[in-house]
Amino acid sequence: MTEPFLIGAAMTGGYGTGPDILHECTISANKGEISVIVGSNGAGKSTAMKAVFGMLELRGGTVRLDGEDISALSPQDRVVKGMGFVPQNANIFTSLTVEENLEMGAFIRRDDFSDTMTQVFDLFPVLKEKRSQVAGELSGGQRQQVAVGRALMTQPKVLMLDEPTAGVSPIVMDELFDRIIEVARSGIPILMVEQNARQALEIADRGYVLVQGRNAFSGTGRELLNDPEVRKSFLGG
Repeated sequence: MTEPFLIGAAMTGGYGTGPDILHECTISANKGEISVIVGSNGAGKSTAMKAVFGMLELRGGTVRLDGEDISALSPQDRVVKGMGFVPQNANIFTSLTVEENLEMGAFIRRDDFSDTMTQVFDLFPVLKEKRSQVAGELSGGQRQQVAVGRALMTQPKVLMLDEPTAGVSPIVMDELFDRIIEVARSGIPILMVEQNARQALEIADRGYVLVQGRNAFSGTGRELLNDPEVRKSFLGG
């Protein structure tokens, strides 16, 4: 069986000298697919994502990207290797324009990135319309589009999103999910942490339910939606 394109395997660790938050947790994402991490508050969802991105030191397990062990790399070096990461908070430069934010996203590139910016504007037409507007003046949903667009400017091999729909309306959430599906269908694996578990699993090719930093359930999005135990414990029946 071939290894997933991105895998955090048997990850154990926490922050600094604190206790372990993750306990042999495994999450992965394949090309062209959406993997979703769900679970109740405090389950370790965002911690698992940050572990994959190198924001906490693992005491056990590995992170591999396209077959390469990147466990020892810093987050900055993981970006160079092809990871795009969109944190939940402070994910745009509010004092810069939309276009300047996207240009900042291309900081590691030395080539002409105008074609990539065109692709981002095609994906998020409202950003093209507001390209000269200061990003801090945008709505919550539009800010999230800027954050995702900025990550795409690096031409990532994998895109990781931490709570991309936090604080947005249901209509905006549906629109963001549609765009995320488009990105995945272009071949980029998506690894996403999401509080809106039912809606996220509906678009997920693969889902992981975490409980206290451990894998409790995993399967296709459809399998988890149809699992009576998952429905009862995490999806409100």
